[in-house]
Amino acid sequence: MQDLTMDAIAHELHTSRSSVSRLLSHARATGLVDIQIRSPLDAPSRLELLIQERFQITAHVVPVPDHASDVDRLERVALSVARILGQFFDSNMVMGIAWGSTMNAISRHVTPKQTHGSQIIQLNGAGNMRTTGLSYASEILGRFGYAFGAHVHQFPVPAFFDSPATKQALWRERSVSRLLEMQARMDVALFGLGSPFSEVPSHVYAGGYLEEADYASLSRSEVVGDVATIFFRADGSTDGIPLNTRGTGPDFDVLRRTPRRLCVVSGTAKLPSLRGALKADLITDLFVDESTARALVATI
Repeated sequence: MQDLTMDAIAHELHTSRSSVSRLLSHARATGLVDIQIRSPLDAPSRLELLIQERFQITAHVVPVPDHASDVDRLERVALSVARILGQFFDSNMVMGIAWGSTMNAISRHVTPKQTHGSQIIQLNGAGNMRTTGLSYASEILGRFGYAFGAHVHQFPVPAFFDSPATKQALWRERSVSRLLEMQARMDVALFGLGSPFSEVPSHVYAGGYLEEADYASLSRSEVVGDVATIFFRADGSTDGIPLNTRGTGPDFDVLRRTPRRLCVVSGTAKLPSLRGALKADLITDLFVDESTARALVATI
């Protein structure tokens, strides 16, 4: 902050220049140092303004080359989210997280920020016929919990129940209702958008959670995506979609009551899902790559 060179800092600290370099790298990795670039002339800023004006949300556009693969695109967006997530989450807050490919990518890069009295809760079950899903979901949530020093609450139920009646019965159990009550008082919700069209398959579509009959049902219902295994159409509606009666994610009314709803999207293949989520009023803060942001505003 005093514009000293590394040589000058090394002289003052009576150490080597290489040690100063390592200390600076450590400071950035642990969140002591944060590098931000703001230019009123860059394309992302213009796109952010257009999205804000059209959809009344805050947009964070991540510059990514047009030729980048969807895998690289996801990694770059995830890294950008991970480095500023601490701005949205603090002590004595509750953050709900929906497991999946996007959250997995973010969790690997979260910049540590020590909090106290904070809680992280899993938004939807992860079990299916192949696995309980506990290890997959716990690894993702555990990384967030470790980064923030937060207490993690898993949601030990299947992603989809075989019967709506089974779901309704289990929802009355006190151990489950306690978790549902926590979801209802979240301060922050962090989620990606599931999409059957993406080059990077959403985990719910690639992890053995859906059978052929389920895909046929979703097609008949004209589903374009999901948030935490709750499916929606292009107009944002969820009513009359049979699989939602068996899904374990929070009702969209619960999400809408959450003050900050951080949605992370990468890849133009997820445009139909993104438009549907915006129609459903699920997003307050959108993190998106530049190509997808351009495609979104091109429809305005």
